Amino acid sequence: MLILAIESSCDETAAAVVEMEQGLRRIRSSVVASQVDVHALYGGVVPEIASRAHIEAISGVVSRALTEAEMTMEDIDAIGVTYAPGLIGSLLVGVSFAKGLAFAHGKPLVGVNHIKGHAAAAYLTDETLEAPFCALIVSGGHTSLYDVTCPTSFVEIGGTRDDAAGEAFDKVGRVMGLPYPGGAAMDRLATAGFANGRGEMFRFPSPAVHDESYDYSFSGLKTAVINQIHTIRQRLNLGDDGELPEDIREGIAASFTRAVVDGVTAKLRRAITEKKIRRLVLAGGVAANSHLRAAVESVAKEMGVTLTVPPLSLCGDNAAMIGAQAYFEVLAGNFADESLNAYASDEEAAFV
Repeated sequence: MLILAIESSCDETAAAVVEMEQGLRRIRSSVVASQVDVHALYGGVVPEIASRAHIEAISGVVSRALTEAEMTMEDIDAIGVTYAPGLIGSLLVGVSFAKGLAFAHGKPLVGVNHIKGHAAAAYLTDETLEAPFCALIVSGGHTSLYDVTCPTSFVEIGGTRDDAAGEAFDKVGRVMGLPYPGGAAMDRLATAGFANGRGEMFRFPSPAVHDESYDYSFSGLKTAVINQIHTIRQRLNLGDDGELPEDIREGIAASFTRAVVDGVTAKLRRAITEKKIRRLVLAGGVAANSHLRAAVESVAKEMGVTLTVPPLSLCGDNAAMIGAQAYFEVLAGNFADESLNAYASDEEAAFV
């Protein structure tokens, strides 16, 4: 089955052609048009600018994906598109384009939840992967544990009660004066900090909620780090946005990263033990963080859990993962029609 997939939930306009069937999972093409340079001017994604950029890019991106796959619309069996969650204006661009394309060419349309798409990237990584498994999705908007009972059924067993890990990385990076996106810059700075023995320079609160749930809360951690940065700047008379000394920058990045990783893996350990998890998927944009990847790999190995982690190219937003999930939605008969709409949150979309 050949699926043309479209992803536009945030600030990447992406299209891909994936070939999926029993025993075959192949990316025929994957095109991503990034808006990073535009949003870097503002230190973060500006929703209105993002949606306009999607409008300008989407036709060319889809055309390029078909060309690189050496396909035409006649070869395509179905069209998958992200419809939730994300920036509503950005999502509407992708959904509207996909609906028009499906109608014009008489192709089946499939709406795909972005979070399910992140987990589906693992199918493209490991051809032996089958549900059930547990998915740890760590991204800019989500930090959640899902019980994936079948490819189209996700049950959240734990999640963040406020901010997500990715949002915290970006916000702390921005306050530190790091280039956007802050997550990647923080990873590099933390690596230097650990190498120089600065991983415990500061003590920050754990994002793991102190109860019997598998939930997280990153707002307190984020606030504590930002307050520490402001305190240091005042003490050193650096002003509100003065550049911190390199050893301090490394210490903050490493200490903050350690708090995030320790908190996430603490809840993961409990879930593995209590839910008797035997297969685990780590996915989402923050799954690209080298320290989180290493820590989850260590936990999985120690506890005898089979782990699948997509390559870096499939951790960030991309359309190949949407195509992979669309395949399973097709098998389940979950088709959309002209009434398909975009939703900013899982709650609005009635995510199940």
